[in-house]
Amino acid sequence: MVFNSCAVDDGLSDVQFQFELIPIDSVEIPLAFNLGSTHTISVTYKRPSTCHSFSNFEYVQQSGNVRTVAVVNFVTIGTNCETLEEEFKTETFSFNALAVEPYTFKFWQGRDDEGEDMYLVYEVPVNNN
Repeated sequence: MVFNSCAVDDGLSDVQFQFELIPIDSVEIPLAFNLGSTHTISVTYKRPSTCHSFSNFEYVQQSGNVRTVAVVNFVTIGTNCETLEEEFKTETFSFNALAVEPYTFKFWQGRDDEGEDMYLVYEVPVNNN
C-alpha cells in the first residue's frame, strides 16, 4: 500500500473574515398574509464594499408575532477592497403565516447617534380565508 500526501496552498490561509450586520434600506412585504401560505419578503440594502457579500439573515422570533430581521454580510479582511458608492443588493426570504393575529416585522436599519437600534416596522394582517 502506498500513501501520498500533499499540501494545498489555495491562498486562503491568510484571509481573515468577520460577519457584519448591514442596515436595511427598503422592504417589499405583502400588505396581508394568507393563513397557512408561504410569502416572499424582499429586503434591499447598500453593499458597502467589494469585500462584503451576503451571508444570511439574522431572524429573531420575539414574543408573540414579532419578528426582527437583519442582513448579515460576510466580510473579508486584509484584502484590497473598493468602497461602493451606490450598489444595492436585494435578498429574499420566505415566511409562512401560521397564526391569525397580525405579524409585526422590525427590519434593522442601523443605529442612531445615541447608539439606539432603528427599525423599519411593518404590521401585516393575516387573512383567514
